[in-house]
Amino acid sequence: MKFLPVLFILLFFAACEKSINIQPESQNSLLVVDGTIENGQRPLILLSTSLNYFSEIDPSVLGASIVKDAKVTLSDGVTTTELKTYQQSVGGIFNLTYYSTDSAGPEAMVGEIGKTYNLKIDYNNQEYTSVTTIPPIAKTIDSIWWKPAPHTDDTTKVVLMGRFTDPKGYGNYLRYFTKVDSGSYLPGAVSVFDDQLTDGTTYDFQIDQGINRNDRTNRDDYGFFRRGDSVTVKLANIDKATFDFWRTLEFAYQSVGNPFSNPVKVLSNVSDGALGAFCGYGVQYKSIVIPR
Repeated sequence: MKFLPVLFILLFFAACEKSINIQPESQNSLLVVDGTIENGQRPLILLSTSLNYFSEIDPSVLGASIVKDAKVTLSDGVTTTELKTYQQSVGGIFNLTYYSTDSAGPEAMVGEIGKTYNLKIDYNNQEYTSVTTIPPIAKTIDSIWWKPAPHTDDTTKVVLMGRFTDPKGYGNYLRYFTKVDSGSYLPGAVSVFDDQLTDGTTYDFQIDQGINRNDRTNRDDYGFFRRGDSVTVKLANIDKATFDFWRTLEFAYQSVGNPFSNPVKVLSNVSDGALGAFCGYGVQYKSIVIPR
């Protein structure tokens, strides 16, 4: 009989349960900017509109999100030029529109070390602006080498090491990418670094292989290279705004699905509530062929 009050209380609270159906709020689309300019290369600006978090995404939806009718201008403080639109087929499914300078025209503009670039986008009766710089190549990658991967019986796996020099004076930020054979340059899962711990030193650091975040296969091989790979490391000096954007975006990637992580705001350097960033890169390269 002494269990009856407890049983009654449990039944009472069970009867008071209420079903809660949360409907996610639909948000207006925002402009998304994916822009880069690096030394020796033409600017590349991709524009799209944001999708709701629970949107069903397929090639037609992605294709429809691409912005094809914006007016985009770029200034280096001396010359201002309107960027042209170009199209590139994506797997024969849809055309990707991007904005760049005309390499054959008199107004061709390529990135130069030490210059500041002002981007202006006129789209949907609104103006958006962004500023980036291509910093001097201050933080350098001096050499790269490989060694067998530890803690594995797979003798084809190797790790790549690099020796870096960071000059005295805080504020040298970098981002890195790797390319294997004739593939694309891909950023590391954590691709940006500051110099809080390395200021004024020369140090050795493991270089993880860059990843394609859309490819979920072979995650057990993350970070490793293979014997026979021809590897190129692309190291870019970046400004603080570019560092902050990628730092917060990569933290947000790592927090997905973690109920204990803190919320993070991705720090854009584009005005008027647009998403994304316009990033300048002062790049250098090192290559190595890993023997079989």
